[in-house]
Amino acid sequence: MQHRKIAIFGRVFSSSVTPYIENLFDYLHNQSIDVIVHRDFYAYLQDTVQCPSGLATFSNNKDLPRDIDFLLCLGGDGTMLAAVSIIRDSGIPVAGINFGRLGFLANIPKDRIQEALQKIMQGEFSIQKRKLLCVESPQKTLFDSENFALNDITVFRYDSSSMITVEAHINGELLNSYWADGLIIATPTGSTAYSLSCGGPIIMPGSDNFVITPISPHNLNVRPIVVSSDMQLSLKIESRTEKFILSCDYQKRNLVH
Repeated sequence: MQHRKIAIFGRVFSSSVTPYIENLFDYLHNQSIDVIVHRDFYAYLQDTVQCPSGLATFSNNKDLPRDIDFLLCLGGDGTMLAAVSIIRDSGIPVAGINFGRLGFLANIPKDRIQEALQKIMQGEFSIQKRKLLCVESPQKTLFDSENFALNDITVFRYDSSSMITVEAHINGELLNSYWADGLIIATPTGSTAYSLSCGGPIIMPGSDNFVITPISPHNLNVRPIVVSSDMQLSLKIESRTEKFILSCDYQKRNLVH
């Protein structure tokens, strides 16, 4: 049998899933599968469950080995989004065990972990490729280099006093100047999330498109627009407070323009 090596990522979980996590580590040990665990999660595990000691760890994208077969994510869809910021554009596959509430992305039931892992180890799986967004600024490093998003990147107004103006350029050409509460740039995966609630379209995964969706625009004739994923989008933000909020999936930062 081919030797396997996997990475494990997770966050704080309820005590109800402790037996499933302990059984997972027992299974991996019995199958002689090499395991490397996210450093913060491993520290939490050692204080919470019975798990092997002395396992190898990683803390970010730079020290994540590229020879792992896949990353196993323990949690709900929010945990999957956090894992993507570490995986970035490395091409490492991600499988999710649903210990949370939403399981659109993390779709392995916790009571079928061994069955799912056996199929993965036997090559009985398919890989769904998903587009990512990357946000950068020439002035500062954003999100400690974990600046990739699977769902969406969004700019919001800082407070409730006034709307912001977002000037959007695509490949250097002016697209629009949005006067709104904010602007969402969503992937096909994220098109069913915040963008959809703001009137954006649903885009099939695998489509080479993103959607730009204004949040409560002042002009009602300003509608969401679908653009090609190979375009570069540049944003310039203006507001009365000189502050705005930038989100990259689950991460948020207050910025000054």
